[in-house]
Amino acid sequence: MNKKTLNILDQLFLEARTHSNWLDKAVSPEQIQQIYDLAKMAPTSANCSPARFVFLTTPEAKQKLKPALSSGNIEKTMTAPVTVLVATDAKFYDKLPELFPYADAKSWFTSSEAVAHETAFRNSSLQAAYLIMACRSLGLDTGPMSGFDAKQVNELFFAGTNHHINLIINIGYGDPQKIYTRLPRLNFEEACRVE
Repeated sequence: MNKKTLNILDQLFLEARTHSNWLDKAVSPEQIQQIYDLAKMAPTSANCSPARFVFLTTPEAKQKLKPALSSGNIEKTMTAPVTVLVATDAKFYDKLPELFPYADAKSWFTSSEAVAHETAFRNSSLQAAYLIMACRSLGLDTGPMSGFDAKQVNELFFAGTNHHINLIINIGYGDPQKIYTRLPRLNFEEACRVE
Protein backbone atom coordinates (compact mmCIF):
# COMPACT_ATOMS: atom_id res chain seq x y z
CA MET A 1 0.00 0.00 0.00
CA ASN A 2 1.19 3.49 -0.72
CA LYS A 3 1.51 6.19 1.91
CA LYS A 4 -1.65 8.02 0.81
CA THR A 5 -3.72 4.85 1.21
CA LEU A 6 -2.24 4.21 4.65
CA ASN A 7 -3.07 7.78 5.72
CA ILE A 8 -6.66 7.33 4.59
CA LEU A 9 -6.97 4.02 6.44
CA ASP A 10 -5.53 5.65 9.57
CA GLN A 11 -8.01 8.53 9.33
CA LEU A 12 -11.05 6.32 8.76
CA PHE A 13 -10.22 3.22 10.81
CA LEU A 14 -6.84 2.63 12.39
CA GLU A 15 -6.27 5.90 14.26
CA ALA A 16 -9.87 7.14 14.47
CA ARG A 17 -11.47 6.90 17.89
CA THR A 18 -14.82 7.38 19.59
CA HIS A 19 -14.82 10.65 21.53
CA SER A 20 -16.67 11.89 24.61
CA ASN A 21 -14.72 15.10 25.24
CA TRP A 22 -14.65 17.95 22.78
CA LEU A 23 -12.42 20.87 21.90
CA ASP A 24 -14.10 24.27 21.86
CA LYS A 25 -14.17 24.40 18.08
CA ALA A 26 -17.33 24.86 16.03
CA VAL A 27 -18.65 22.69 13.23
CA SER A 28 -20.02 24.93 10.49
CA PRO A 29 -23.33 24.60 8.64
CA GLU A 30 -21.28 23.97 5.50
CA GLN A 31 -19.56 21.04 7.19
CA ILE A 32 -22.91 19.59 8.24
CA GLN A 33 -24.08 19.82 4.63
CA GLN A 34 -20.86 18.11 3.46
CA ILE A 35 -21.34 15.32 6.00
CA TYR A 36 -24.80 14.56 4.69
CA ASP A 37 -23.80 14.95 1.04
CA LEU A 38 -21.12 12.28 1.50
CA ALA A 39 -23.18 9.91 3.64
CA LYS A 40 -26.16 9.94 1.30
CA MET A 41 -24.06 8.51 -1.53
CA ALA A 42 -23.33 5.21 0.24
CA PRO A 43 -25.49 2.17 -0.58
CA THR A 44 -28.75 1.05 1.01
CA SER A 45 -30.91 -1.80 -0.19
CA ALA A 46 -32.93 -0.70 -3.23
CA ASN A 47 -31.58 2.79 -2.49
CA CYS A 48 -34.28 2.99 0.21
CA SER A 49 -32.45 5.63 2.29
CA PRO A 50 -34.69 5.40 5.39
CA ALA A 51 -32.54 7.47 7.76
CA ARG A 52 -33.68 10.95 8.73
CA PHE A 53 -31.18 13.22 10.48
CA VAL A 54 -31.85 16.03 12.93
CA PHE A 55 -28.69 18.05 13.61
CA LEU A 56 -28.83 19.78 16.99
CA THR A 57 -26.48 22.76 17.01
CA THR A 58 -27.98 25.26 19.48
CA PRO A 59 -28.00 25.25 23.28
CA GLU A 60 -31.81 25.32 23.13
CA ALA A 61 -31.95 22.17 21.01
CA LYS A 62 -29.50 20.40 23.32
CA GLN A 63 -31.54 21.39 26.39
CA LYS A 64 -34.64 19.97 24.72
CA LEU A 65 -32.83 16.63 24.33
CA LYS A 66 -31.21 16.61 27.78
CA PRO A 67 -34.09 15.06 29.79
CA ALA A 68 -34.13 12.05 27.46
CA LEU A 69 -30.42 11.26 27.91
CA SER A 70 -29.01 8.80 30.42
CA SER A 71 -26.85 10.53 33.03
CA GLY A 72 -23.60 9.26 31.48
CA ASN A 73 -24.42 10.86 28.14
CA ILE A 74 -25.44 14.33 29.30
CA GLU A 75 -22.07 16.09 29.60
CA LYS A 76 -20.60 14.69 26.38
CA THR A 77 -23.73 15.70 24.47
CA MET A 78 -24.11 19.16 25.97
CA THR A 79 -20.48 20.00 25.11
CA ALA A 80 -20.42 18.49 21.60
CA PRO A 81 -20.62 21.11 18.84
CA VAL A 82 -23.24 19.02 17.02
CA THR A 83 -25.48 16.17 18.08
CA VAL A 84 -27.33 14.31 15.36
CA LEU A 85 -30.45 12.29 15.99
CA VAL A 86 -30.50 9.44 13.50
CA ALA A 87 -34.09 8.40 12.99
CA THR A 88 -35.79 5.80 10.84
CA ASP A 89 -38.67 6.75 8.58
CA ALA A 90 -41.21 3.95 8.99
CA LYS A 91 -42.78 4.95 5.66
CA PHE A 92 -39.48 5.23 3.78
CA TYR A 93 -41.07 3.28 0.95
CA ASP A 94 -43.14 6.30 -0.08
CA LYS A 95 -39.94 7.71 -1.60
CA LEU A 96 -39.09 4.54 -3.53
CA PRO A 97 -40.80 5.52 -6.80
CA GLU A 98 -38.28 8.39 -6.93
CA LEU A 99 -35.29 6.62 -5.37
CA PHE A 100 -35.67 3.25 -7.11
CA PRO A 101 -37.64 3.74 -10.34
CA TYR A 102 -36.55 0.43 -11.89
CA ALA A 103 -39.31 -1.62 -10.26
CA ASP A 104 -42.39 -1.29 -8.08
CA ALA A 105 -40.21 -1.44 -4.97
CA LYS A 106 -42.82 0.28 -2.82
CA SER A 107 -45.03 -2.81 -3.01
CA TRP A 108 -42.22 -4.92 -1.56
CA PHE A 109 -42.70 -3.14 1.76
CA THR A 110 -46.34 -2.04 1.91
CA SER A 111 -47.48 -5.67 2.04
CA SER A 112 -45.48 -6.50 5.19
CA GLU A 113 -45.01 -4.16 8.13
CA ALA A 114 -42.40 -6.53 9.61
CA VAL A 115 -40.30 -6.51 6.43
CA ALA A 116 -40.59 -2.73 6.18
CA HIS A 117 -39.55 -2.27 9.81
CA GLU A 118 -36.58 -4.61 9.51
CA THR A 119 -35.43 -3.00 6.27
CA ALA A 120 -35.79 0.51 7.65
CA PHE A 121 -33.92 -0.26 10.87
CA ARG A 122 -31.10 -2.13 9.14
CA ASN A 123 -30.54 0.49 6.48
CA SER A 124 -30.84 3.52 8.78
CA SER A 125 -28.20 1.86 10.98
CA LEU A 126 -26.01 1.51 7.89
CA GLN A 127 -26.57 5.17 7.11
CA ALA A 128 -25.53 6.12 10.64
CA ALA A 129 -22.27 4.26 10.10
CA TYR A 130 -21.79 6.04 6.77
CA LEU A 131 -22.35 9.35 8.56
CA ILE A 132 -19.59 8.47 11.03
CA MET A 133 -17.22 7.67 8.17
CA ALA A 134 -18.19 10.89 6.37
CA CYS A 135 -17.32 12.85 9.52
CA ARG A 136 -13.98 11.09 9.83
CA SER A 137 -13.17 11.71 6.18
CA LEU A 138 -13.70 15.44 6.79
CA GLY A 139 -11.40 15.48 9.83
CA LEU A 140 -14.17 15.41 12.43
CA ASP A 141 -14.60 13.03 15.35
CA THR A 142 -17.74 11.27 16.52
CA GLY A 143 -19.25 9.66 19.57
CA PRO A 144 -22.18 7.37 18.70
CA MET A 145 -24.50 6.54 21.60
CA SER A 146 -27.33 4.49 22.88
CA GLY A 147 -28.31 5.48 26.42
CA PHE A 148 -31.43 7.54 25.90
CA ASP A 149 -35.17 7.20 26.38
CA ALA A 150 -36.37 6.47 22.84
CA LYS A 151 -40.01 7.17 23.65
CA GLN A 152 -39.12 10.57 25.04
CA VAL A 153 -36.86 11.46 22.09
CA ASN A 154 -39.65 10.50 19.71
CA GLU A 155 -42.15 12.65 21.61
CA LEU A 156 -39.77 15.62 21.77
CA PHE A 157 -38.50 15.59 18.18
CA PHE A 158 -40.66 13.33 16.01
CA ALA A 159 -44.23 13.73 17.25
CA GLY A 160 -46.72 13.63 14.39
CA THR A 161 -44.25 12.00 11.98
CA ASN A 162 -43.41 8.46 10.90
CA HIS A 163 -39.88 8.91 12.22
CA HIS A 164 -38.48 6.99 15.18
CA ILE A 165 -35.09 7.44 16.82
CA ASN A 166 -32.46 4.81 16.09
CA LEU A 167 -29.31 6.25 17.68
CA ILE A 168 -27.56 9.50 18.55
CA ILE A 169 -24.13 10.65 17.36
CA ASN A 170 -22.11 13.53 18.78
CA ILE A 171 -19.88 15.30 16.27
CA GLY A 172 -16.97 17.70 16.72
CA TYR A 173 -13.26 17.83 17.28
CA GLY A 174 -12.38 15.33 19.97
CA ASP A 175 -9.92 16.22 22.70
CA PRO A 176 -6.97 13.85 22.12
CA GLN A 177 -5.82 14.36 25.72
CA LYS A 178 -9.05 12.89 27.12
CA ILE A 179 -9.38 9.55 25.45
CA TYR A 180 -9.10 5.98 26.69
CA THR A 181 -6.47 3.65 25.31
CA ARG A 182 -7.84 1.66 22.40
CA LEU A 183 -9.84 -1.35 23.51
CA PRO A 184 -9.19 -4.78 22.04
CA ARG A 185 -11.15 -6.19 19.13
CA LEU A 186 -12.03 -9.78 18.33
CA ASN A 187 -9.47 -11.43 16.11
CA PHE A 188 -10.40 -12.95 12.76
CA GLU A 189 -10.76 -16.48 14.13
CA GLU A 190 -13.14 -15.31 16.87
CA ALA A 191 -15.39 -13.25 14.64
CA CYS A 192 -15.19 -14.78 11.19
CA ARG A 193 -15.78 -18.00 9.32
CA VAL A 194 -14.92 -18.66 5.71
CA GLU A 195 -16.88 -21.39 3.95
